[in-house]
Amino acid sequence: MSEIESIMRRSPVIPVIVINDPKDAVPLAKALVAGGLSVLEVTLRTEHALQAIADIKREVAGAVVGAGTVISADDVARSIAAGAEFLVSPGSAPRMLDAALQCSVPLLPGVSSASEVMALMEKGLRYMKFFPAEQSGGAKYLAALNGPLADVQFCPTGGINPANANDYLLLPNVLCVGGSWMMDKAAIANKDWQLIESLAREAANLSL
Repeated sequence: MSEIESIMRRSPVIPVIVINDPKDAVPLAKALVAGGLSVLEVTLRTEHALQAIADIKREVAGAVVGAGTVISADDVARSIAAGAEFLVSPGSAPRMLDAALQCSVPLLPGVSSASEVMALMEKGLRYMKFFPAEQSGGAKYLAALNGPLADVQFCPTGGINPANANDYLLLPNVLCVGGSWMMDKAAIANKDWQLIESLAREAANLSL
């Protein structure tokens, strides 16, 4: 089993985390891990993301923390320096892709079409992020890809929620999904980490 496959198989949902307050990173991560979601994607959408990755890796036992929204070669280097254990990109720009493939940290590159999947297959990649999932054809599109491109496994992200997550998780070419619904904004604002843990536990049981 490849390293990225092992990461994808740890839990049915990868939380997609945006850190607006750096003080939230560790308690949020601890609540998610306690609820059964141990693979955490911290997106590089705020200035606090890299520090959050470093803090979570250092302080949260059992967490596998990666960097999301990796869109450049510089993002690759900064994420690895912060301690990211995997990288997730919304697409597969050539320079970013080359930089990621030259390092030892596993990459989950984004695709939204059969042609993009085939281009990455030519580079030896078999594990990909399907993004934005709902806007790109949803579960029906991924089901159709499984015929001609059955060697590829996906993590659909974008528009995934408790109502449609199992539509994806039941597909033979889906190992997990990405989403943010378990990170209730009001709960985070109120530091209600017990609620976050409860929502995470519900998400962790989706495919059971």
